Amino acid sequence: MEIKDIKLDFLGHSGFLINESSGKKIAIDPYNISENIQKVDFILITHSHYDHCSIKDIEKISKEGTIIVIPPDAQSKITKIENVEMQIIEVGDELTFGNIKIEALPSYNVGKEFHPKSEGWIGYLIKINNVIIYHAGDTDKIPEMNKLTGYGKHGNSFITLLPVSGTYVMDAEEAAEVASILSPEIAIPMHYGAGVAGTKEDAEKFLKLCSELNIKAEILEKI
Repeated sequence: MEIKDIKLDFLGHSGFLINESSGKKIAIDPYNISENIQKVDFILITHSHYDHCSIKDIEKISKEGTIIVIPPDAQSKITKIENVEMQIIEVGDELTFGNIKIEALPSYNVGKEFHPKSEGWIGYLIKINNVIIYHAGDTDKIPEMNKLTGYGKHGNSFITLLPVSGTYVMDAEEAAEVASILSPEIAIPMHYGAGVAGTKEDAEKFLKLCSELNIKAEILEKI
């Protein structure tokens, strides 16, 4: 899908590819990706779990000089990859690469132990010109999300990428509640269909619930 001068594609599970107008490519959490994905300039990793920090997939799309942005606990995995630049990021940090700004936001479970807040795992807020993309990471509905409610104003296109599978993350109902709070231009479901957790039915349920809340939502087909 295209949003202003940004192209956003779904890589499957929680993975996405962003192409911006100057030609820079950003991948987020690539896992079991297709063989025909081009090399990228940036790879953003939300946490160290195998279905988000997949070395074979990172190697598939990295090139000499690719910048890999990771939370501290994924550092030991990334050191195995040659000729890339590693940037450690923690909650509250912001990195700037020209017109691309990347901010790390909290991402954690409430009432379950798969993604404890103490680990410091993250979601990302990616700002490219007037497009803002929020990749929530592996998370439940958390209070910190309330701080993002103004991002869809002032001429910005605000896109949310929200997990919907349940079990390890929030389910379709909770994700729809988050979408209602954030009021994005469009909400996109993720964390399903890779055999880890969740199915396309979860994504379709999310769409239905968003429609009832007058939130525009769309399922992106994996490239």
